Amino acid sequence: MKRVRKAAAGSLFGLAIGDAMGYPTEFLDMAQITAKFGPWERMGLPLSAGDVVRVTDDTQMALAVGEALVEAATGEPGARRARGASAAAGAAALTPATVEAALRKHFVTWLHDPDNNRAPGQTCLRACAALERGIRWQDATVMGSKGCGANMRVTPVALIPGLGPEQRAGIAQLQAALTHGHPTALAASDLTAHATWLLAHGCALGDLLPRLRTYAQDSRHTYHAEWLGDLAAKAGAPDAAFIAMGWDECLRALDTAAAALRVKDVGRDPSEAVGAGWIAEEALATALYCFLVVDGDPRGAVARAAHSSGDSDSIAALAGAFAGASRGLVYWPPEWRAALEYEDRISALAAAWDDAA
Repeated sequence: MKRVRKAAAGSLFGLAIGDAMGYPTEFLDMAQITAKFGPWERMGLPLSAGDVVRVTDDTQMALAVGEALVEAATGEPGARRARGASAAAGAAALTPATVEAALRKHFVTWLHDPDNNRAPGQTCLRACAALERGIRWQDATVMGSKGCGANMRVTPVALIPGLGPEQRAGIAQLQAALTHGHPTALAASDLTAHATWLLAHGCALGDLLPRLRTYAQDSRHTYHAEWLGDLAAKAGAPDAAFIAMGWDECLRALDTAAAALRVKDVGRDPSEAVGAGWIAEEALATALYCFLVVDGDPRGAVARAAHSSGDSDSIAALAGAFAGASRGLVYWPPEWRAALEYEDRISALAAAWDDAA
């Protein structure tokens, strides 16, 4: 499958744009959103003259994941790529040990960032504080949590050139498991990354949900022990039964999205049609719905997702990531990109992967 041109830039900027659009609508009901922002079709990026457009912990943690993976692959901080290093060589350096160490470092840095003041999730805060104490991540994670903090940040995993399917799945699940130990958090993160990867490699919109369903069914009994260690044992479940539970919940969420798309009422609140998105499988399913109900239109996808009564920033972030992976960078207005908080970090991270692809 041929990679979409500038897929990394399109997806990462789409995530941040969706996050920024959904930030001011989170915790509002539909009447309040419409009164403040008008109909969803007319929503735009919340630009203010001379101001930077703020994002939430969704973008902050996605950058933490992406920059951690670049550091693990190259040994260099930030998003700088080693000169002459091939994508395959970088991918080979991403082992469970190197990925875990880099993620731990960057998650703890995020924990203490003075800009980490955007109503971050309690699961992430609690788990990252435990990671800082140096304990095993399997003991640091919040075992019962399947909040969308697990998959709102997974997009970078899908954009790294040179990863094999098992490696991509393992990294997607590990980055989730460091904070959210519930099997559905792992499965939803894996499935979110796979959706992004498919779209970045030219998957037709009509094929997306069927291919995701096949992937979920094929993954039901695959426990990535190399990446997850004894996480399932800590949950008191056999490996296969532990992970199957997560995939089954994701399959049900995909069915809900598919049923809503058959009705295709584009004016209906997506959180009412599919789910509020506070938990991992709902955030994924509702974001997919928002992306597909507007036939993949990038600006329509983020506007429809931001104009929703649930976890609007996370839903819109994922919808934007899907749209950008599918269409590339060109559909995001340059003035929107330039105004975004962390524009420099997003650009650097995207360039590291788009240039290497």
